[in-house]
Amino acid sequence: MPSVATLLAFGLIALGLVLTPGPNMMYLASRSISQGRKAGLISLAGVGVGFLFYMLCAALGITALVFAIPYAYDALRVGGAVYLGYLAWQALKPGGRAPFALRALPPDSPRRLFAMGLLTNLLNPKAAVLYLSLLPQFVVPGKGSVLLQSVLLGAEQIAISMTVNALVVIGAGALAAFLGTRPLWVGIQRWLMGTVLAALAVRMATEARR
Repeated sequence: MPSVATLLAFGLIALGLVLTPGPNMMYLASRSISQGRKAGLISLAGVGVGFLFYMLCAALGITALVFAIPYAYDALRVGGAVYLGYLAWQALKPGGRAPFALRALPPDSPRRLFAMGLLTNLLNPKAAVLYLSLLPQFVVPGKGSVLLQSVLLGAEQIAISMTVNALVVIGAGALAAFLGTRPLWVGIQRWLMGTVLAALAVRMATEARR
């Protein structure tokens, strides 16, 4: 059973990742503005199923495999750190990408909306980094079932991600309009995002295997 400190630490990292705009947030915000909140929420349901898929994969074997093969763990950890470092550079470099560079999307059926949300998350590198590189660092075999720890941590991440992304869907139009007329705020958000990503990259690169 993960300790309260472990749950809080993992929750803060999961919150930091979901607050850094990525494929899921960009798609949900764009979809909500183009087709309305209902379409955004249907897409969000697909995103949630994608997270559930990653969580079950981790809980049912990937985490145990990573613990059993040190080189696999190190490869995932370093790869995750490199990817997060790349995202940080994209945000911090001169002329970096604005988090809410939204795009127009054509209307789609509910079935396609759900499928697109699911596919967007399954192809989201941040989700893979979270479950393959970060989650194993918080699972300690000596503190109970690895399966139970993985499920609890995964459920915590899904709850945090779905809550934040639901708020993005509901407030996408207002937030995009606010940022669109305030370039200073866009710059502050971009630098804040880059700093958080860089800190996570350094933490992953220097984290010792438990």
